[in-house]
Amino acid sequence: VANTGFLSLCAHGRVTGLAVEAGAGVSHVTSVCLGQTLRKGTLRLDVAGEHLSAHLHRLLMESPKEPVVLQALTKKTLSQLKKRCCYVSLDYDRELRAQGCQHPARFRMPDGHWVTLGKERFCCPEQPLFQPSLLQQSCPGLHQLAWQSLQTVPDHARRDVLANIVLAGGSSMFPGFPERMCLGLNLLSQGTGVQVEVLASPERGTAAWVGGSMVASLTSFQGAWMTKGEYQEHGAEHVHTKF
Repeated sequence: VANTGFLSLCAHGRVTGLAVEAGAGVSHVTSVCLGQTLRKGTLRLDVAGEHLSAHLHRLLMESPKEPVVLQALTKKTLSQLKKRCCYVSLDYDRELRAQGCQHPARFRMPDGHWVTLGKERFCCPEQPLFQPSLLQQSCPGLHQLAWQSLQTVPDHARRDVLANIVLAGGSSMFPGFPERMCLGLNLLSQGTGVQVEVLASPERGTAAWVGGSMVASLTSFQGAWMTKGEYQEHGAEHVHTKF
């Protein structure tokens, strides 16, 4: 039992920092100080990979393309389409205005039909993750959640946390995602004298699993295991005395 934000930091060789996770089912931001997660600094956004795939489908269905072909898209095909064609824009409004300058992408579906994506490529991740207000939702964007989490960090630890902002999760793998997160945080930090940078490992899609493997391999971790004998004697609730 471990916090995935902490494990993602461990995968980057850190025990203090801010983990920004965008996975398949949910997104989190977690502030961690010397291995201890801050409860007030752990915030959740109910938008992630599955929601982005569904949003991409809605965007495509709104376009004047082949509706019959698009309606038949499966979840698996939508996921592949999203991963291969979508990206995060560094200037969403400008790209949206420059309709004729967009760089379309073509994707061949399993049945042989081709799907062409235009503005859907960057609208898909931008609207739900960074600007939910565009979808008439009142929740903050992921970069805003990250900034809110940073405000809960004690003053003496804030500089260390700011220096170790890591990205994790499969939905953080969009091209442009690290730069967009960094841009959003620096806009929020204007006037504070803070220059924010983020760490984005090429393997960040599996960071929590890698961190879990690293932690579990430490000899000091073996004292936190619950044995079969302890489970049989004390029951499942004994886990809360071990961790």
